[in-house]
Amino acid sequence: MPSQPEPRPLVARLGQRLAERSLSDASRTVTLAAMAGGTILGGRAGDLAGRSVLIATATQLAAAMALVELDGLARRILLAPPDLAAEHRAAVIEDAGIDAVATDDPDAWRALGVGTVLVPDVPPVPAPRPDRPPVATEWLMLTSGTTGRPKIVAHTLDALTGAIGGDAPSAAAAPVWATFYDIRRYGGLQILLRALIAGGSLVLSAPGEDLAEHIARLVRCGVTHISGTPSHWRKALMSSAIGAFRPGYVRLSGEIADQAVLDGLRQTFPDASIGHAYASTEAGVGFAVDDGLEGFPAHYVGRPGPVEMKVVDGVLHIRSRRAALGYVGDGASALMDADGFVDTGDMVEQRGDRFHFVGRRGGIINVGGLKVHPEEVEAAINRHPLVRMSRVKARKSPITGSIVVADVVLTRPADPSEVAGLKAEILAGCRETLPGHKIPALIAIVPAIEVAPSGKLVRNVA
Repeated sequence: MPSQPEPRPLVARLGQRLAERSLSDASRTVTLAAMAGGTILGGRAGDLAGRSVLIATATQLAAAMALVELDGLARRILLAPPDLAAEHRAAVIEDAGIDAVATDDPDAWRALGVGTVLVPDVPPVPAPRPDRPPVATEWLMLTSGTTGRPKIVAHTLDALTGAIGGDAPSAAAAPVWATFYDIRRYGGLQILLRALIAGGSLVLSAPGEDLAEHIARLVRCGVTHISGTPSHWRKALMSSAIGAFRPGYVRLSGEIADQAVLDGLRQTFPDASIGHAYASTEAGVGFAVDDGLEGFPAHYVGRPGPVEMKVVDGVLHIRSRRAALGYVGDGASALMDADGFVDTGDMVEQRGDRFHFVGRRGGIINVGGLKVHPEEVEAAINRHPLVRMSRVKARKSPITGSIVVADVVLTRPADPSEVAGLKAEILAGCRETLPGHKIPALIAIVPAIEVAPSGKLVRNVA
């Protein structure tokens, strides 16, 4: 049998001009040269060789540096998102076989029986990399949007970086990336890896940072490329700081990108490349759409290539070399079917020569036996020129079981005398495109709508 190529760890993929490129947050900037030639683990990374290591740090910067230091040494790396609940930590340790933790909260993890706990110390200090043959480290992530015991998904670095390279506009200088995602989620990790491997720098958010201050910092740092969920972008478009921001490359992913948010971004950033991408923690990066329209061309389905798609009973299925290896843990369910397709759970509907996302299979509202996708109603509401964002949910009804209600955030404060008229206009717009059972029975004008740490709307509300 032919020998397998030696794994290329992340530190070996950083490229050139390391002294000119950096990762930064609100308080610190670290060059890639310092990362590649140093340690934040006290020179003890070698102690973690062949181990299953969980990274749980307060800042994204420390987590990113630990990834660079440990990939190719550890057998597994698990990125703990900042919202991992304390009651789920023991289950995560058990399912992932964690035997070491890199954390700035050591007592909490020692109390769970983890024997080896290292405390990262940023900035790095110069130190040689352990002289060991590199291993193909598994990268573990938790899925977003789950309740109860978190699901753990295993990737390879090759799969995670399979979509990187050649899809961003060229620039005279190295791109400066930013993302509203946390890098410990799949969408944010993609941007971290893109910046590290494709020759850029990355500006990270800081815990608790005010949105306007964050955007102002992106301006000061000269950010040229940025990504986020549609909910991230709707909130950003409401900020007074957005007028000074002029990125050249804007991407949306993680939620349905409706026409209203795409048009809002085009109006705000007339000279930028604006598009939306489909990706998930399980299926990997699927495709990007750059024509300024919601949905995606129908010919994407069924075409051969590195990413293949089919629609089964209205649900998108993806087969790809970028997909995860599978779920991790005793009793974990199968990720793929017998033909290697991942059931994404995202429902689509073909309208002419285009498929449109209509919602999640598990998020349907039942109104008297008729199905309502909240996202479809939100897209109709968001078309009103004074609506910035909305959230549609169910309310119990003794007659139909459920009715559709909506919270709506406006682009500007409304005078009390005009609220009734605005609600009537929003409902009239819904009636133009939606059947009667999907029309909201009630609309509430609210000052804000909660967005989860994953960047998605919080939907489990009464």
